[in-house]
Amino acid sequence: MSHTTANLGTVQSLDSGYELRFERALNHPVEKVWSALSEPERLEEWLATASTLDLTIGGAIELRWQNTDLEGNYAVARGRITTFEPPKTIEYDTDIHGLIRWDLEPRQGGCLLRLTVRHELPANYLTIVLAGWHVHIDFLEDALNGQPINWNPWPLDRWETLHRIYEETLD
Repeated sequence: MSHTTANLGTVQSLDSGYELRFERALNHPVEKVWSALSEPERLEEWLATASTLDLTIGGAIELRWQNTDLEGNYAVARGRITTFEPPKTIEYDTDIHGLIRWDLEPRQGGCLLRLTVRHELPANYLTIVLAGWHVHIDFLEDALNGQPINWNPWPLDRWETLHRIYEETLD
């Protein structure tokens, strides 16, 4: 299990919305991490079910998150791939999660993962979204270490811990 308090994301205000940034040094080669970012069966181990994933510029993407809201509805993000440079960068623009960009940079002993999310969300959602992306990067690291997430039940305790940390940090 990853240390959830390390590597906190940062927030920058934009003219419309926010830019969230995360960096994580991973002890895995770029090719292995790229596989987890771009293959549907690997995405499901840590992020969401990719019901559509056309890995071309302009290709469709549809991601269904495994957790539900209070009414039992799944969050589904639909969009288009805007940048695709294997095994370095994948970026997609989605309806509910904004612009999501994953960058990988080789490093000795592994790689550096950068996640940038640009989103027009209300300020009161910042800590919720920061905790969400942070926990998914933790889940990615777990999956890369051979421990994919068991989505039933969704491990909400890790998100709750991070949410409290982000609330304290951004106050």
